[in-house]
Amino acid sequence: MAVESWQLDPAALLLIVALGAGYAWCRRAAHDAAPADRAPVYCFTAGLLTWFLATCSVIAVYAPVLFWMRALQVLVLLFVAPFLLALGRPVTTLRAALSETGRSRVDRLLASRACRVAASPLCTSVAMLGLPWLLYLTPWYVASMSGAVGSVTRILLVLVGFGYYYARVQSDPVPRRYPPLLSVGISVVESLGDGLLGLVLWLGPVIAYQYYAGLHRDWGPSTRTDQSIGAGVLWIVGDVLGIPFLAVLFRRLSTHEKSRAIEVDAEIEEVADTAQPTLWWEADPQLNQRFRRG
Repeated sequence: MAVESWQLDPAALLLIVALGAGYAWCRRAAHDAAPADRAPVYCFTAGLLTWFLATCSVIAVYAPVLFWMRALQVLVLLFVAPFLLALGRPVTTLRAALSETGRSRVDRLLASRACRVAASPLCTSVAMLGLPWLLYLTPWYVASMSGAVGSVTRILLVLVGFGYYYARVQSDPVPRRYPPLLSVGISVVESLGDGLLGLVLWLGPVIAYQYYAGLHRDWGPSTRTDQSIGAGVLWIVGDVLGIPFLAVLFRRLSTHEKSRAIEVDAEIEEVADTAQPTLWWEADPQLNQRFRRG
C-alpha cells in the first residue's frame, strides 16, 4: 500500500533533525526576546515535516519510477517546504537567541556584498526559474534519481527555494529590502516561466526515455501519459501552490502602503507645524508683490 511505502534519505533526515533541534533551542534560549507569535513556529515545523514527507514517504519511493511523482517531489521541495520554512522566520529566531555580539556578527554578514548579491532579485529569480529547466532538460535528471547526486539535488532544491522565499517574503532581516510590488511582478513573470516548462514537457519528446524503458514497468500509465501528467502537475499544481505566496505578498503590499501613507501624513503635518503663518493673498505672487509687508 502507498501509505506503507517508506524509505530513508539519510542526508535530508540529518538536516531536518539538525534544523528542527536548532530552531527549538533558539526559541528556548531567546525567552522573552523571541517573537511572541506562535505562527512562525507552526510554519517552520510544517516546512520540516513537508520536507521529510517529500524525501522519505511514498513520494520518494515512486519518484524514481513515475515522472509525475518526481514532478510532485520537485514542486514540494522547491516551492512548498521552503515557503513554510521562510515563514518560520529562522533568522529572526536565531538573532533573538544570540548575545549582542552575535547579533552584530549576523547583521554584518547580512550587510556583506556577497549576501546582498545572493539575495538580490536577479540572482534568486534566475536560480528559482532556471533550476527546473536544467534539471529536466539535461542529463542531470537521470543522475539525480539515486545515490549521492540525488541527495545533493534534493537538498539543493530546498536551499534554492528557501533563498528565493527568504528574499521575497522579507519577514526576516534581509541584506536589502525591496518594494513588495517588485516581488509581485517577479512572481507573475516566474509563473509564466513555469507554465512554459510545463508546456514544453507536455508537447515535447519523452524525457529520459532510455531510463524509464529500462525500468520495465508493466503497471500504471504509459511513459508518454506519465510525462503529460507530470507536466500538468508542474504547470497547474505549481500555479495553485503560488496562490498562498501571492496572498502573503499582497498583504505585505497593503501593509507597506498603509505605513507609507502614515509617513507622508506625518511629514505633511511636520511641514505645516513649522511653516510660518501667512495671509491668504501672500501665496499669490502678484498680490504678494503689491501688498507685501514693509
